[in-house]
Amino acid sequence: MSSDPANAFKPLNIAILTVSDTRTADQDTSGQHLEDCTLEAGHRLVARRILPDDPYLMRALVAQWIADSDIHVVMITGGTGFHERDSTPEAIAPLLDKTIDGFGEEFRRISAGEIGSSTIQSRAFGGLANHTVVFCLPGSTGACRTGWDGILKNQLDSRHGPCNFSALVLRKPDRPFQRLQEVIGDRAER
Repeated sequence: MSSDPANAFKPLNIAILTVSDTRTADQDTSGQHLEDCTLEAGHRLVARRILPDDPYLMRALVAQWIADSDIHVVMITGGTGFHERDSTPEAIAPLLDKTIDGFGEEFRRISAGEIGSSTIQSRAFGGLANHTVVFCLPGSTGACRTGWDGILKNQLDSRHGPCNFSALVLRKPDRPFQRLQEVIGDRAER
C-alpha cells in the first residue's frame, strides 16, 4: 500500500449515524470515535445522528444522505449483529447500487486477530449508491477503531494508492436536493 504525498489531500463530507435503542449523545462513544477520526483526518463532518434500530427510520435518513450532493460518505455504527432488533443490513442494503464485498471481508479478517472466531457474528458491510460510499460497522467503539484504522482511514484518503474511494465520490452529481422539502399547494402542508 502506498501513499502519494505529492497529491493534494481532498477532504470529504462525512455523515455519521449511530443505530441504538438506548444510547444518548453523551453515551455514543462509537459515533464520537468516528467523528474524532473524521476530523483528525482532515475531512468535514456534515451530519451526525442517533436513531433507534428501526429499519424504516434508518432507510429514510440514509436515503436522504445518499441523495444529498453534499454528502460523500455515510458511516453507520450499530445494528449489524444477530440480536432480534439488529436490522442495519436489511435496512440499508436495498439502497445500494453496488456492494463493496471486500469491506466486510477485510473487516472480519482484521478483527479476527482481535476477537477470534467471534468475528463471524459481524455483519459489517459496505456499498455504493449515487456516488456515495456507505460503510456499516458494529456498534462497539473497538469495532469502529478497527474499521477506521484498518480500512477507512486509507480508503477515504485521496493520496492513498493504488486506489481509494475519494475520486469516485467527488464525482457525485449535483442534484436539486432541496426539492425534497419543497411543498406545493396548501393541502400538502402539515
